[in-house]
Amino acid sequence: MNRKRFISSLITAGAVLSTSKAWATPSEKKHGSAHHKTPPYLQTGDTIGIISPSGYISLAEIMPAVQLIQSWGFKVQIGDNTGKKDFIYGGTDEERAADLQQMLDTPEIKAIMCARGGYGLVRIIDRLNFRQFKKNPKWIIGFSDITALHCHINRNFGIATLHSKMCNSFPDDWAKADAMQISTIQSIRQALMGESMDYLSPAVAQNRQGTAEAILVGGNLSLITTLSGTPSDLDTDGKILFVEDTHEYLYNIDRMFWNLKQTGKLSRLAGLIIGGFQLKPDIEGEEFGHTIYDIVTEKVKDYSYPLCFDFPVGHQKNNFALKCGVRHILEVGTEGSVLKSV
Repeated sequence: MNRKRFISSLITAGAVLSTSKAWATPSEKKHGSAHHKTPPYLQTGDTIGIISPSGYISLAEIMPAVQLIQSWGFKVQIGDNTGKKDFIYGGTDEERAADLQQMLDTPEIKAIMCARGGYGLVRIIDRLNFRQFKKNPKWIIGFSDITALHCHINRNFGIATLHSKMCNSFPDDWAKADAMQISTIQSIRQALMGESMDYLSPAVAQNRQGTAEAILVGGNLSLITTLSGTPSDLDTDGKILFVEDTHEYLYNIDRMFWNLKQTGKLSRLAGLIIGGFQLKPDIEGEEFGHTIYDIVTEKVKDYSYPLCFDFPVGHQKNNFALKCGVRHILEVGTEGSVLKSV
């Protein structure tokens, strides 16, 4: 790892570098036992659809994202039911499924951005028909509850998706956004337009050095473990896995990592990336007594693949866009870690 390049590029516990490259058509690559297809990268004038397949968000709250996306040169189509509310959901199951289905089936829409996470995708995932999506792949954008879509699409169709911030993370006033907000949100545009990107994170004592080249998969730890044994179960064999989570107790994080280990999701990895974990404080008198570093290290001690902690992805400001289902190289060294798409 080039020390000068790494240190000069580091931005507050996470950074992304990009180099423009030509627009790419969908391509299939065979890595391990699966074919993976990358949707077409976007061009100026392409249309991005915005929907709320999980939690509720108002139309007013998504407008800053709409305006910024339009400033990037893209058109925006808002789902028919976006802004509707059914208790915690962005509309009824039927309404949310109909919006997502329409976006999946409309060839003019080249990417679908989910407005926010929350909860609700597992309620509608089995209602969706991906026949047209398989014929004409497009980028699915989001994280948190949207992990259900990432996992389902990766498992069943081998099509790349984009794990990234959503509309509710866009600043109300772009002129007042700080450097990290700008960098992370710009990474969405860079990823959608096919720019080559490197993601950097600082050295952590508990990291395990090494290099891996494999397809990147992952997302929210709670969703990944919830989907175990279902038709949306994430296939991690031979992959670089990244995980993150929020508002969980340490004992529950430990339980979920035991799930990953007992279901074999940790045993055949090429590499493991631990993103942000925003934790609930221990209950007084019932302290768990172990850190996230302890929890993970215990579960992977029998394996030798590279391990990276404190990566800039998750429910936090430094949450960069990552292409799930795309081949990456992970380098974990003494000076920090680098993840770059191939």
